Order: sequence, then structure tokens, then C-alpha cells
Amino acid sequence: MKQVPITRKGYDALKEELVNLKKVERPRTIRAIEEARAHGDLSENAEYDAAKERQGYIEGRINELQYKLSNADIIETNNLPKDRAVFGCIVVLENIDSGTEVTYQLVGPDESDIKEGRISVASPLGKALIGKGLGDEININAPGGKRQYELVEIR
Repeated sequence: MKQVPITRKGYDALKEELVNLKKVERPRTIRAIEEARAHGDLSENAEYDAAKERQGYIEGRINELQYKLSNADIIETNNLPKDRAVFGCIVVLENIDSGTEVTYQLVGPDESDIKEGRISVASPLGKALIGKGLGDEININAPGGKRQYELVEIR
């Protein structure tokens, strides 16, 4: 069984979603199935079909979350080194060509969200960042072409 790194915040978010699915969504869907059954003929009952489909999604997601949580390796980010990029740290990168800065937190694959500024340590940029220090240059081949960054801050 392969352990997957995750921050405490990411672990808690997955756990919260699991509790919500089990205690709120699952019972709500079971009630919807019961109500749809009460309407009679199930062969042409769209409400029943939709509720059964939702139930399948919920059960699949519950299984997925239980698997992820059982394989999670919670990495505490309180005492991270500030001299190099490691899991859980926040990095500020300067695009060498444009001079623009971007800020990312290095997280596990299950909690990455580029819109929220969280990139996976398994992504090309994440892999290139691990172990780098202030002032180091990071070169990656992105879908939009080659990119060059300088690591200007580690938090």
C-alpha cells in the first residue's frame, strides 16, 4: 500500500467530505429513492433513475475517500525548513521572461488545485521545485512551451 503525502488541512477536508456524504447525502438519496418508488411504475420514473444514479456516485465517492484517507501520510507543515522547497511549503516564483510572480503551495495529488495556488509535488513543476533553494532557477517544459522561473521566496 503506497502512502500518499497530504497536509493536515487537506486530510481534514477529505474527512469532512466523507462525513457529509455518509450522514447527509446518503440518507437524502435513500429518501429520494423511497419517494420515487412510491410513485409506482419504475420503468418510466426519471426521479427514481436520477436518485439511483446519485446513489451510485455517492457510494463510489465514499469508497474513493475511504481509500485515500487510509493511504494518507499526513505531513505536518509547522516546522518546515525555509532554505529549500519541500512538501507543504509555499514558494514564490518569478517568471524570468516576463518578471511576473506566482505563488504556490506544494501539496499532495489529492489536494492540488491550481486555481487555489496548490500544485502537486507529482506535477512537472512540483517535481522540479523539490529541494531547490532561494535564487535557484527552475526550467520546465510546460504544455505552452518552455518556462524558466527563479525561486525568490520560501514560506
